[in-house]
Amino acid sequence: MEIVRHSEDTLRTALVSNKGNLIELYQKFSPGVKRLLEEAFGADTTTLFKPIELHSESDWIRSHSEAKQDFYMFCSSQSRLLPVPGKSTIYIQAIGVFGDLETTTIKYINWLKEYCERFYYGLKVKLLPPVPVSATACTFRVNTYSHNLQIYTAHILKYLKNKKPKDAFCIVGITMIDLYPEDSWNFVFGTASLTEGIGIFSFARYDDNFYTAGYKGKLKKNIHLDPKDYSVFDGYYTPPITSKLLLRSCKTLTHEIGHIFGIKHCQWLQCIMQGSNHLEESDRRPIDLCPICLRKLHYAIHFDIKKRYKALLEWIEQNSNPNVATTAPLDKPMEAFEEWKKWLLLCLQILEE
Repeated sequence: MEIVRHSEDTLRTALVSNKGNLIELYQKFSPGVKRLLEEAFGADTTTLFKPIELHSESDWIRSHSEAKQDFYMFCSSQSRLLPVPGKSTIYIQAIGVFGDLETTTIKYINWLKEYCERFYYGLKVKLLPPVPVSATACTFRVNTYSHNLQIYTAHILKYLKNKKPKDAFCIVGITMIDLYPEDSWNFVFGTASLTEGIGIFSFARYDDNFYTAGYKGKLKKNIHLDPKDYSVFDGYYTPPITSKLLLRSCKTLTHEIGHIFGIKHCQWLQCIMQGSNHLEESDRRPIDLCPICLRKLHYAIHFDIKKRYKALLEWIEQNSNPNVATTAPLDKPMEAFEEWKKWLLLCLQILEE
């Protein structure tokens, strides 16, 4: 395992900047907020923000050559997409079903919506009515290797672009059906057009059983599909909504929307905006932002940092049962969020000292 360490001076420049106007802006933060943000400088000793760990050659940083984006680079980027009056709502479009009951689908997407509202504190998040796969008129196929159904991302993005409301900052599609972006590709977790403010993300492979021989979403080999017959999706298997699946879904949704804001993959500290090539690496990422990426998002939305943390903590505690791993009709499964709850309480303790 390799630890990616940066000096305090490097992290300070990445967070505060060496540009006079951005330093002046930083000094406007309250003492409590500055205490929290500057926990980044003690990444080897603090319990809040840790250096990035690389566990294999397939990890994102080792396999992708990307420039690091500090706060100054974010502010000066021409590709940033920021909410403006009249275009400041995040829309979520569910495609297909989530879980084995309609009530499960409704509960699940509402949990994601409420979480997204708290993560992007200050912005409105609205759910569009769920639609079946057939509504998108997308091409679909059976994966040659895993033998599960997949839908074509380009057609989904086109559907979302045409459906994007006038007041939208962005519209993101979510689905439990696996995705593919090109015939030659095996799969993709998600894809987005940052300039258009649209994206589509699948949670299908977040099922712990997806890569096992007994995965229930496998179809018979050599099955023939009629490209206009979407009945193959009727009753198609979707995984049960577990606490771990909900956690993974929250991570993916907020990570990808973060990209629409223009926040690049984080290479400074452990952060939800870290890139990931595989599920094990994705699971290692924390659910929230490092101080550098938090400052970027704060610059874009101008939220109260303490109120945001309190709202996220409230989401965990509202209508939840921390002792169950799978959901009952009214209980939000929070077992996988317990460590994050402790982390939020530590952040609030520093902010309130």
